[in-house]
Amino acid sequence: MSVVLITGSCGLVGSESALFFANKGFDIVGIDNNARKFFFGKDGDISKIKKKIKNKIKNYTHYNIDIRNLNLLRKIFLKYKKRINLVIHCAAQPSHDWAKNKAFIDFEINARGTLNLLELTKIYCPNSPFIFMSTNKVYGDNPNFLPLEETKSRWEIKKNNKFYHGIDETMSIDNCTHSFFGSSKTYADLIVQEYGKNVGLKTSCFRAGCITGPNHSGAKLHGFLSYLVKSSLKNKQYNLIGYKGKQVRDNIHSFDLVSCFWEYYKRPLGGEVFNVGGGRLSNCSILEALAIVEKYAKIKIEKKIISKNRVGDHIWYITSMKKFKKNYPKWKQKYSTNKIIRELVNEFSS
Repeated sequence: MSVVLITGSCGLVGSESALFFANKGFDIVGIDNNARKFFFGKDGDISKIKKKIKNKIKNYTHYNIDIRNLNLLRKIFLKYKKRINLVIHCAAQPSHDWAKNKAFIDFEINARGTLNLLELTKIYCPNSPFIFMSTNKVYGDNPNFLPLEETKSRWEIKKNNKFYHGIDETMSIDNCTHSFFGSSKTYADLIVQEYGKNVGLKTSCFRAGCITGPNHSGAKLHGFLSYLVKSSLKNKQYNLIGYKGKQVRDNIHSFDLVSCFWEYYKRPLGGEVFNVGGGRLSNCSILEALAIVEKYAKIKIEKKIISKNRVGDHIWYITSMKKFKKNYPKWKQKYSTNKIIRELVNEFSS
């Protein structure tokens, strides 16, 4: 059987990928050492998701190892070699706030861990497409310099602006503030491109914004929409950090994202970057997200405004998927923000 190797296999995107590709008939090799519990405490613990995957996927093999450990990773690649038909690299330290206080660990996981996986792919399965879960934070705070206007519930951009339908891959990653997390992921993004353009691997960077879905172990420092819904239902209150809670995010459901991976797998390109997100179909401000939660959960949420924003935080970010759709026109987006939040409310209310 062909193997899909997935790092961060018990995280949101990793678990969705495992379930999706198992249904397509692949054997799944998952790598996840539950580092999220170390990062975020019990809110980040993926043990429940791990158990769910093992119960649902008979052809799933789990390795509890750290992607910083090249020797242990090598043993896995050596075992499966060219049976590996696809590498999906989702493992990461994903938080701005956490990275600031643990810069060395953040860089080792996000940068060196990615380099380890690329080098082993080159040696043991060079024909395997390599999908890297990058981030829109490679653009730093450059989106904040767009001409934004404040409305009652959100920041917005004029319809005649070239980025109105979403930020595309032409936005510069230079001359801006990234955050330590954004910097480590930028290195990883660039080295993934380099192994495609310089070495010849079929590599791609999927620069995502907010990814969400019911398998997300949302925590205070990471997992915007999942944590917002879970926290609001539990505490009936939510802290709005910076920009009056009017900062806009687009949200892509993990199923829609993994559907992108499937289209890419069928016709992989080398050294490519794709912005992926909810776009104009699925986006909201924090205030708007809370209003939707209140509607579906039939509750009132107390909102506390904290004036100081997070370093490098985007005021407005909506993704343009024009490039991806041009290359993969069969891909269709299924989830809107309302559909996503309704699913999360149902999940956390049960």
